[in-house]
Amino acid sequence: AAHRRRLQEALARLQEEVEAALAAGGPDTYRLRSPPGAAVAVAVTGSSGVAAAAGLYRYLRDFCGCHLSWAGAQLRLPDPLPRLRAEIRASAPGRYRYYQNVCTQSYSYAWWDWARWEREIDWMALSGINLALAFVGQEAAWQRVYRSLGLNQSEIDEYFTGPAFLAWNRMGNLHGWAGPLPPAWHLKQLYLQYRIVERMRSLGMITVLPAFAGHVPQGVLRVFPRVNATRLGGWSHFDCTYSCTYLLDPEDPMFQVIGTLFLKELIKEFGTDHIYSADTFNEMTPVSSNPAYLSRVSNAVFTSMTGADPEALWLMQGWLFQHQPDFWQPAQVRALLRGVPLGRMIVLDLFAESKPVYQWTESFYGQPFIWCMLHNFGGNHGLFGTVEAINRGPFAARRFPNSTMVGTGLVPEGIEQNDMVYELMNELGWRQEPLDLPSWVTRYAERRYGAPNAAAASAWRLLLRSVYNCTGVCVNHNRSPLVRRPSLHMDTELWYNASDVYEAWRLLLSAHTELGSSPIFRYDLVDVTRQAAQQLVSDYYLSIRQAFQSHALPELLTAGGVLVYDLLPELDSLLSSHSLFLLGRWLESARAMATSDREAEQYELNARNQVTLWGPSGNILDYANKQLGGLVLDYYGVRWSLFVSALVECLNSGSPFHQDQFNQAVFQVERGFVYNKKRYPAMPAGDTLEISRKLFLKYYP
Repeated sequence: AAHRRRLQEALARLQEEVEAALAAGGPDTYRLRSPPGAAVAVAVTGSSGVAAAAGLYRYLRDFCGCHLSWAGAQLRLPDPLPRLRAEIRASAPGRYRYYQNVCTQSYSYAWWDWARWEREIDWMALSGINLALAFVGQEAAWQRVYRSLGLNQSEIDEYFTGPAFLAWNRMGNLHGWAGPLPPAWHLKQLYLQYRIVERMRSLGMITVLPAFAGHVPQGVLRVFPRVNATRLGGWSHFDCTYSCTYLLDPEDPMFQVIGTLFLKELIKEFGTDHIYSADTFNEMTPVSSNPAYLSRVSNAVFTSMTGADPEALWLMQGWLFQHQPDFWQPAQVRALLRGVPLGRMIVLDLFAESKPVYQWTESFYGQPFIWCMLHNFGGNHGLFGTVEAINRGPFAARRFPNSTMVGTGLVPEGIEQNDMVYELMNELGWRQEPLDLPSWVTRYAERRYGAPNAAAASAWRLLLRSVYNCTGVCVNHNRSPLVRRPSLHMDTELWYNASDVYEAWRLLLSAHTELGSSPIFRYDLVDVTRQAAQQLVSDYYLSIRQAFQSHALPELLTAGGVLVYDLLPELDSLLSSHSLFLLGRWLESARAMATSDREAEQYELNARNQVTLWGPSGNILDYANKQLGGLVLDYYGVRWSLFVSALVECLNSGSPFHQDQFNQAVFQVERGFVYNKKRYPAMPAGDTLEISRKLFLKYYP
């Protein structure tokens, strides 16, 4: 609220207007100028609300030294506001700047209220994003469609997953797990969706609504016994209890009936901007690789869209092509894409910074595509980036022979991490050529903290060249031993020089006297200290393993003792000192969505399971790992304690370590955490600077 008030006071001295003609039929354009007279410092004109907001942020960023990110806002405005010597005009190089991943709906937005959505939409507008998913509340529409088809409530309840897993229910990966959805859930989500689409559209954003991809509840087979549906296989270590969804044959007449019914229901409820998203084969192998079949599937999905909206465009995630390249050979990709008239589909080249698909598909065989940065999996913490790839990639894709690129996108599975990479990508979305990264990051540090500081700038340049400069095929799953189930075969490889992070930690700490009052500085200090601690955990793990393998009990007790009784508790207290690193914030936001104690318990179990076991039996164990105060101590810490005790026991009794036995024992610990009913604080405690300094004095190599 304070951010908004400060911004509003400044905006009173700025003038903003929307003038569609500015773009002259081309991509979004903004103009900044200082009109004569003292009343208005700067007039911002945009061809759309988003273009005007992007122009405003350009002024705040480049002329006022301000900064806005997930970690907070730094809006110390110069007084008087600076005037511009000459007019500035900028046009985006492409039609779209896209944001969101279907998975983000569950990994990050699952428990959001309107206040949090409003902040995100503000950030989207200022970032110049003009195309985004509006996926909230779709289950309420599906429930109406299923009821109208004749399904009963218990069949619907068996189909929907719990709130933290809806992303995978929508893609046909899962059904029933951690459900059902209570009636109050649907009402609250509908209310949110009305506000989300209204606000996004008022700013000139294009909202993308979900469409029917072909997956149906088993109840549809009871009501229509003659319908032709195929049962897909299990997904990602799930068996048919919660997976193996039914996929309607695209040529079955019911496919069109259900698809059109659903879209008409959505359009009646929320209106439309004519772009729809559907993913039929996300990580699911089609029943046939026959190109004719694949063309029929995509044509059926598209026809069910045009049945409800003749102007429909289909937005599709291109993840499947690089996820299962053995199946999706050029002939198969071409068949799926060409089943839709050219120009009526937009493909998201979802992991373009590491595994671009446009290069081996002749630019998606003529269908328009958006060059996307995926960057993050599972909302994991961990400093990471591929800055060279994103600084060059979009420009190379535009120059590709017969390129059909129509924009850039941000598609992380989880947000609220590595702000710098997203700020960089947003800025590149409006640029015609790459940036000079070292000088860009120096300015970034100054804007982020609201003051120039040589030590902080040096720290950021070190991070830029190390953690943020992963090259080659980089897949950012945090595999640090800290957040993985302990074993004697853990991955401690780094793509960067660990000493660069230790030195950045030292430099940031040295800047605390000047920058310590900045909340965003404190966030970064936690994040860099956390990264250093994560590296230290690997070192202690290697010492523990070495001591065990050479039967050195005293060394094992020393290294294990330091890890379990000092390093992990200290890391937990560091994380607990900042609100954005609290387990309690995630759990309490889940409980806040509830309208009864029973719902609160169900939602909390959803929230706990997602970041740990991810499934009833650790099916996708630790995929969505987070480093949060409370989780480090009571989940990762307890696991490490059990591991060290097991190794000590093996040395004492002269018996070998059995991973299978340990896994059974540790699963009880993991499951115990999910059901421990302990309430975790949603307010930070302790002094970040003091805790970081204490860790530094003890552990700095």
